[in-house]
Amino acid sequence: MEPRYDALVIGGGTAGLSAALMLGRARRRTLVLDAGSPRNRFAAHMYGVLGHEGIDPASLLARGRDEVAAYGVEVRAGDVVRVEDAPDGVVAMLADGSTVAARGIVLATGVTDALPPIPGLAERWGVTVLHCPYCHGWEVRDRTIGVLATSAASVHQIELLRQWTDDVVAFVHAAGELPADVVARLRARGIRIVRAEVEAVLGEGTAIAAVRTVDGVEHAIDAIFTGGALEPHDGAVADLGLARVDGLAGSVLDVDPRGATSHPRIFAAGNVVVPFGNVPLAMGAGSMAGAGLNATLVAVDAAAAVAALAAESEVAPGVAPAAYWEQRYAARRHWSGHANAVLVDVAGGLTPGVAVDLGCGEGGDVAWLAEQGWSVTGVDVSPTAIARAARTIDRAGLTDRAAVEAADLGAWEAAGDVDLVAASYLQSPVHLDRGAIVRRQAARVVVGGHVLVVAHAATPAWAPAHMHAAGHALPGPDGIVEELALGAGWDVAIAEVRARDVVAPDGSEVTLADAVVLLRRTR
Repeated sequence: MEPRYDALVIGGGTAGLSAALMLGRARRRTLVLDAGSPRNRFAAHMYGVLGHEGIDPASLLARGRDEVAAYGVEVRAGDVVRVEDAPDGVVAMLADGSTVAARGIVLATGVTDALPPIPGLAERWGVTVLHCPYCHGWEVRDRTIGVLATSAASVHQIELLRQWTDDVVAFVHAAGELPADVVARLRARGIRIVRAEVEAVLGEGTAIAAVRTVDGVEHAIDAIFTGGALEPHDGAVADLGLARVDGLAGSVLDVDPRGATSHPRIFAAGNVVVPFGNVPLAMGAGSMAGAGLNATLVAVDAAAAVAALAAESEVAPGVAPAAYWEQRYAARRHWSGHANAVLVDVAGGLTPGVAVDLGCGEGGDVAWLAEQGWSVTGVDVSPTAIARAARTIDRAGLTDRAAVEAADLGAWEAAGDVDLVAASYLQSPVHLDRGAIVRRQAARVVVGGHVLVVAHAATPAWAPAHMHAAGHALPGPDGIVEELALGAGWDVAIAEVRARDVVAPDGSEVTLADAVVLLRRTR
């Protein structure tokens, strides 16, 4: 099974690509699987679509694929045969035997028009055998139009076509016995009623010349409108038991205005749930379904972040620092938006040179050092933190003087001589040997260069319970100097506790204590 996607869109037609566009713009990792058989593939032109009047439907889909690709959405050929539940998501089984896992699905698989088995009908579908007066009525206006009834519901289509021409022929055999008031209404509008069963559609190529009925009469017409039995392509989710509703087109999946089905991770849009819908309706429904799935995932992400925050008070034994801190940064941002005040105060008095920031987090200190003229490299174990740091540096226009890297702090080593090694709040509830990490980089510091360590001297009152445990007592300045164990050739320039005023999570103003150690290399 390949890596899991945030969203899987099944169907690459108008509705599916519209959903994918919203999901891609929402920065969701999205895959579109397209079986390659859109409902309007038989038509050469598309009408009633503002801004795209008369274009080839295939051109619209090609443009849509290019547009979603610009947002990182993948579009592939694929036929999904079954969807199954999975922990925190769903899994789609494809006809080729492969599987795709996703956190949620937009089903946009469309519908099939099952036409009556009348010779000459299916081969002209989408050209001179039509279904939507709003989509095609203008193109055959003022001509002789036949309407082939498939049920009593076809009366609406018959009456509707009278708006485009005064020459309508209604073939009503399949509609059964029409009520007297309906017959009167049709005749009052000049609509000709043919009760004999249709036997064949006649003509050359895709052109229609006449309709022949079983009594041998040929009725001259130029186009036919009909409505085949509509078969929604929702078999892939049949095993999930989703709620359904009966409508004019039969049984379809029951969805709310956003396209949400009775399954919390599955949305549906387009003709698969509104079989009579046209292209603009499919666009709108697809957009709503894409946005709806994204909103669902946002809620899931928020709940996960709350759970992760609560879980911080219970750190599992043996958890690796990289895994722990990646989870912390992935759940939420941690940077206040300002550089560390102690770093600003201390490093502000040093001559800029080459600096390394260990445990740089989201890059606030890296950016500040670069702004002061330092050539600085920031290192952290969390790829998410480093990605944010890279964006901070890029937005500030500091990429010529600042760089960041995700790496194992215990194994990473500066490439050359360094003037400053900084480690601000490089403390962790899971094992992280700050002394060894700083000592490794201190070996690169030139004579006259510095090592600056800033740390919490006391645990904040709002910190998780495990931070207050006796096993997590925090060393003071002298303890940090001892922990670093840099040996001869280093002088202690600063070793003190400083007070810092901050705003607590509950909005109150509190004072924290920081242990500050600055060592200078003398030889």
